[in-house]
Amino acid sequence: MFPYLPVFAVAVVVTAAASFGVLRLARRFKLAPEVRERDVHKNPTPRLGGVAMFVGLLAGLGAAALFPEFQGLFRDGLKMWALIGACLLIAVIGFLDDLLDLDWMIKLGAQLLASGVLAWNGVQIVSIPVGDTLVIGSSTVNFVLTVFLITLVMNAVNFVDGLDGLVAGVAIIASGTFFVYTLILNSQLGNSQAVTFASLIALVLVGICVGFIPFNWHRAKMFMGDTGALLVGLLMATSTVSVTGDLDPAALDLKLVLASYIPILLPFAVLAMPLADFVLAVLRRLRAGKSPFEADRLHLHHRLLDMGHSPVQAVSIFYLGTAVLSIAGLLVFTSQSFALPLIVLVVGIAAGVLLVRFPASRVRAALAQRRLVALDKRGGPASGPDARADLGAAPNERTTE
Repeated sequence: MFPYLPVFAVAVVVTAAASFGVLRLARRFKLAPEVRERDVHKNPTPRLGGVAMFVGLLAGLGAAALFPEFQGLFRDGLKMWALIGACLLIAVIGFLDDLLDLDWMIKLGAQLLASGVLAWNGVQIVSIPVGDTLVIGSSTVNFVLTVFLITLVMNAVNFVDGLDGLVAGVAIIASGTFFVYTLILNSQLGNSQAVTFASLIALVLVGICVGFIPFNWHRAKMFMGDTGALLVGLLMATSTVSVTGDLDPAALDLKLVLASYIPILLPFAVLAMPLADFVLAVLRRLRAGKSPFEADRLHLHHRLLDMGHSPVQAVSIFYLGTAVLSIAGLLVFTSQSFALPLIVLVVGIAAGVLLVRFPASRVRAALAQRRLVALDKRGGPASGPDARADLGAAPNERTTE
């Protein structure tokens, strides 16, 4: 566990320092793009936070290369170098898009190429557990499936990047849970290189998001842009595919059914919120006769805003959903039982439904009708400037597709 701590610290500190530097440069050279018709924020805001996150990623991986526990990842095989190359490609195309608004076909082509680089160099879905049998497809099927899944996750994360702190916070919760999962796996498997690879990626991802989120919290000084969102999606997909594709569940000391399916289910649990939003967006746009990549303002987080939730409240609902699904999946794996995870899932869903159905503004209005609280002209409490600011007329939530 010790080598992970300095790697995490380096990723956090370097990302924070790079974010400060990128923000100053963006302001000095006026690199904040004009507000687009589909955007919700009112003032031009730099979208180059992903550049700082990429710098933090390189620093974190560079720190890892200094420890014997991780040196095999850089020395044996090409997975790590393929990951760095794929991240560089995504960072370049994301940077150009954040400045120039590239055509969606160019971005999709770059995503497919980056996914192909990873799959070609060993980051693949090699087998899928079905009961007590491992189903192994042909090399072509494995390659195509891996490219599709990595590209899917990248776009899912990019689609959900519409509120300040949303993607960074979801990634911290989901990848933090997945990191714990990989540590438990390694304790059972005896330091599998595939699992160590996944652990390192998940931890560095958490580190760069922790370093960046102070600049991205509502109201954001800087957005991560496509550079950051696609980078987060690529890293999340790579870590989960590395475990799911290379792990033999029969090697785990768990009940057979859990051993067979949890390595598949948990990665999807931690990605459930972005994937759900992505699927709904694609179906909605295809039904309307539009391109599935044509941006709109009908995502789940936009619907929460329209229901009366503040940006911070909407983000918190996403955090809760991600945490409930991730923790429930992890508890199934650790407890070898469905009882406790089911309790967590039911309680979490109930809490989520209550939060969604009763926005704080609606609750305050109901209390005001009963003269239990006083409201100002904006609909916020008569005291508490933070609450009034949260309901201000120019929040920095936005769609960054």
